[in-house]
Amino acid sequence: MTVDIVPYRPDHAAAWVALNEYWILDGGYAIEAKDRWVLDDPDGAILSRGGVIFMAERDGEAVGCCSLMVMDDGGHEVGKMAVASDAQGLGLGRRLLEACEAHARAAGAPRLYLETNRTQTHAIALYLRFGFVDLPPRPSPYVRCDTWMEKPL
Repeated sequence: MTVDIVPYRPDHAAAWVALNEYWILDGGYAIEAKDRWVLDDPDGAILSRGGVIFMAERDGEAVGCCSLMVMDDGGHEVGKMAVASDAQGLGLGRRLLEACEAHARAAGAPRLYLETNRTQTHAIALYLRFGFVDLPPRPSPYVRCDTWMEKPL
């Protein structure tokens, strides 16, 4: 078994949508307007704005993803991280975060930022191990968001 972290390609579009819709709906959340925009138009919402999407491929099959969006203050927002249920436990979340951090550092970003929900306990534990710290609440386009974190770079 080989697992590679690769940049998003147009042939990843169906997996990008399926991986993210699964975690959103499985978590009991609604797919919100910003979700729909980012999932249906990754080029317009992320890539053409200086962001990147990384995909985890196991033996050529997309089994994970994570996006990195450039923020107005120069920070980079980690978003849409998902790993297929049959690929969890392989360390792919960490590898996706490492790819995001390397890209953000190379771009000179001062920090990584993310928004999540406190019920995402496994993800939050990963973020804390990776060096993220909690932030006070702030406005979010997501109704489900109740946890804000950042990692200074």
